[in-house]
Amino acid sequence: MNSAQSVGDSKMTAQEFRKARQNRKWSQQKLAEKLGISQGYVALLERGKRGFSSSLSRKAIRVLNMNPTALPISKAPFSIPSDRLAFELSALGYPGFRHLRSPRKRNPLEVLLGALAQNNLEARVTEALPWLLLQYAEMSDANQKWLLGQARLQGLTNRLGFIAALAREVAARSGDTTSPRYQSLLRLEEDLLRSRLDREDTLCQSSLSLKEREWLKQSRPPQAETWHLLTDWLPEHLQYA
Repeated sequence: MNSAQSVGDSKMTAQEFRKARQNRKWSQQKLAEKLGISQGYVALLERGKRGFSSSLSRKAIRVLNMNPTALPISKAPFSIPSDRLAFELSALGYPGFRHLRSPRKRNPLEVLLGALAQNNLEARVTEALPWLLLQYAEMSDANQKWLLGQARLQGLTNRLGFIAALAREVAARSGDTTSPRYQSLLRLEEDLLRSRLDREDTLCQSSLSLKEREWLKQSRPPQAETWHLLTDWLPEHLQYA
């Protein structure tokens, strides 16, 4: 499968699909039966000779219990209404919103960028974003390329970089500095630093008053200053991360 997938395509790769089947210790024939396709088609998918439709990738993710970062990205990835974000986070397992009735899962990378693109974001949703990145930090190269590209295209580099830094600090405080998850967060942060925007921004709080902005500029933590953000979020503020 071509890794340069367009928005709206499945983000699943042949390698992820094959590895998920092998982790289940299923034969190609057994997986074919579960998916309602032929064994030969499973073989073609695993060799990258066929692409994954949206419906097939969703079914495969459910059947194989795969990482939802392999879910398709919608054709309008920044169109999630702000009042739906808590429900999207609930669907992905965020403990702070477990009481909400969850819709069908979206790709967590789409939810993350959809939240960061908001002009004003509820504090409880902002608090969930480092958790989201911690949960799904291990992503394919194609997914990380898409995430970086969209963040740069939409001017969200600094916001995403700060969330990545918070998530990495949370992992480090728990002693997790050698795992693939930590290394993925570190690599993401380093990649974002190379394209950091030299302008002041807020962490989805454009309604801040001039007085609040001046106070935050003087009292913000070092990571926020590094990413040119007017915010006082710290790892210890994150209840569930």
